[in-house]
Amino acid sequence: MPKQIPYIIANEGCERFSFYGMRNILTPFLISTLLLFIPLGDRPSEAKHIFHTFVIGVYFFPLLGGWLADRFFGKYNTIFWMSLIYVAGHACLAIFEDNLKGFYFGLFLIAFGSGGIKPLVVSFVGDQFDQTNKNRAKVVFDTFYWMINFGSFFASLLMPLFLRDYGPGVAFGIPGILMFIATMVFWLGNKKYVHVPPAPPNPDSVMNVARTALLAKRDGQGNPGLVMAGVGVLGAIGSLAMAPQWGFVIAACTAVVLLLAFGGMGTALQLERARGAHPDEAVEGVRAVLRILIVFALATPFWSLFDQKASTWIIQANDMNKPDWFLPAQMQALNPALVMLLIPFNNLVLFPLLRRLGWEPSSLRRMTVGIAFSSLAWIVIGGIQVYMDGGTSMSIAWQILPYALLTFGEVLVSASGLEFAYSQAPASMKGTIMSLWYLGTTIGSLWVLIANASVKNNAVNSYIASTGMSVISFQMFFFAAFAMVAAAVFGWYAKSYRMVDNYRSAKAA
Repeated sequence: MPKQIPYIIANEGCERFSFYGMRNILTPFLISTLLLFIPLGDRPSEAKHIFHTFVIGVYFFPLLGGWLADRFFGKYNTIFWMSLIYVAGHACLAIFEDNLKGFYFGLFLIAFGSGGIKPLVVSFVGDQFDQTNKNRAKVVFDTFYWMINFGSFFASLLMPLFLRDYGPGVAFGIPGILMFIATMVFWLGNKKYVHVPPAPPNPDSVMNVARTALLAKRDGQGNPGLVMAGVGVLGAIGSLAMAPQWGFVIAACTAVVLLLAFGGMGTALQLERARGAHPDEAVEGVRAVLRILIVFALATPFWSLFDQKASTWIIQANDMNKPDWFLPAQMQALNPALVMLLIPFNNLVLFPLLRRLGWEPSSLRRMTVGIAFSSLAWIVIGGIQVYMDGGTSMSIAWQILPYALLTFGEVLVSASGLEFAYSQAPASMKGTIMSLWYLGTTIGSLWVLIANASVKNNAVNSYIASTGMSVISFQMFFFAAFAMVAAAVFGWYAKSYRMVDNYRSAKAA
């Protein structure tokens, strides 16, 4: 095992404590303190909107971090300097606890810093391995994910208590201290790391190959790919024009999705036209990236379900019976606690058993099952809400089952996705591909914002009322169906996906 790995793992544990420490108290803080100027009945919906807007930012900025690292500064420098911005964001939350603009600026800095380093730390872990020890990489990726949840567990358990007993200044200040420690630990390992330099300008980059493919003309043939990409551009412009009605975040994210989706489809239609102008290896690399993006896109419904445990599920928990000493936000500690148990259970018991039974739990198969389990979790949470809407008093203990189902799905999707994304990414695009993996979480929260906006429509509300369900229970079953359909399509696509091995060679160490 590379000796520098403990520095990265320790950094990740402290950083995740800082992130989940503030994230998991954000919704209750907004409802109880920062949004007091909003009518009580509207606060949960507004808090949910702010929370998912923040999550969108966190998982959008990886695009910037991945690009800066891959093209200019390298992973280490980008991680270190963005971590300092991250620390400054925590400081703003602690200082501006009663100042709306100052607090929002702090959220922006955290989204910028956290998002910027998010794809890089994972791919930086992968850089420490080569063909001689890549068999250890899966163990480290699982350990890495285990440490994420180790930090998240204690943050979820303790920060709601600090918020209640000592106020938001202390509750948001402690995560800032942990983020500073994380940055210093990462810096201490500098001389031990394998530093893969940023790639020089590449005339055969993915963007250059895609541009050539879209603009190339062939006698007697049209340009269907260019037309498809043009539709994406027009759709993006139209989306931005709707910003006054939809809100800037929804409009901007929808524009990005349209550009990626239609630009990718257009490139795929005309990709063969790039041969000759670019080496066959570069053309096949673009084809591989496009196929990876399809996998990422099909996983986005999972993230729309998973991140709502810190918003929709907390709002439900507020209305459930619970001991006086227990706070609804603390229920989230169950998620990382289960992850820490499930990762070793899966690796030591479940996966070996499945292999003996003749079924290989590949990363794509694990992800398919994981998305399906997230759907089951939301069927259960929706059933609980139906009983509560009918006047039945429910204990918060009823949330244990959906938490267990969702967490099992998370372990199968998230940990497997990290491994899949790094192993499939071409060497020059490790950071960028990892950032696109995290962009899937942004799109997941985008689906949540769109769903929340849709229930403000009178026609949609009339239809929901005709079903006899409340808005919140209807949305829960809608998201369950959304994920189940996604799992079916994901499994179908996974059968035809051809895996590649893009770990660096030993001589590149």
